[in-house]
Amino acid sequence: MIGDVIFDEAAIAARVAELGAEISRDYRGKVPMVIGILSAAAVFLADLTRAIEIPSEFDMLAVTKYSDSEGIRFEKDTTHSVDGRHVIVVDDTIDTGMTLQYVLKSLQARNPASLAVCTLLDRPKRRIASIDVKYRGFEIPDVYVVGYGLDYKGRYRELPALYAHGAWPA
Repeated sequence: MIGDVIFDEAAIAARVAELGAEISRDYRGKVPMVIGILSAAAVFLADLTRAIEIPSEFDMLAVTKYSDSEGIRFEKDTTHSVDGRHVIVVDDTIDTGMTLQYVLKSLQARNPASLAVCTLLDRPKRRIASIDVKYRGFEIPDVYVVGYGLDYKGRYRELPALYAHGAWPA
C-alpha cells in the first residue's frame, strides 16, 4: 500500500538542482566521475548528472547483499578506472551504510584522487557503518520509501515523487 507523499516532484527537482550546483562549485576545474549504484539510484543519477554544470563522466556499478555469512559482492563493476580520478559515489538511500562502506573501501583501494558520497535519502538513525556523506538530498525517518527509482518488489520505480510505503520488504 502506498502512503503519503514524503517529497513531491518539485521538491525533488529543486534539491537535485541544488546538489548539482554544489558539486559544480566544489569540482570546478576538474572532471569528476560520478558513479551510481544500481538500480534504485539510476533515476537520481540521471537527473543529478544533468544538474551538474561542469564536465563530468558517469559510470555505474551494482552490488548484491547476501546473508551476513555470505557478505556483499559486485554484480557489475565500474567500466572505467577510478585511478587518479575525483569520484562521487551516488546512492539512492543510505540506511545502515554497510553496503556503501563495502563499495567505498573497494573504490578507495583503486587510488582515486578523491572520493565523496552523494545520496538522495539518508536515514542516519539506522546507521551502523561510519559514512561521511558530503552531499545529502534529504534526511528521512525510519520509513520505507518508494518512487523516483525506489521500488517495492519491483514496483513503483516510475512514480515521480517519493511516497511512504506501508511495509518493509520481507
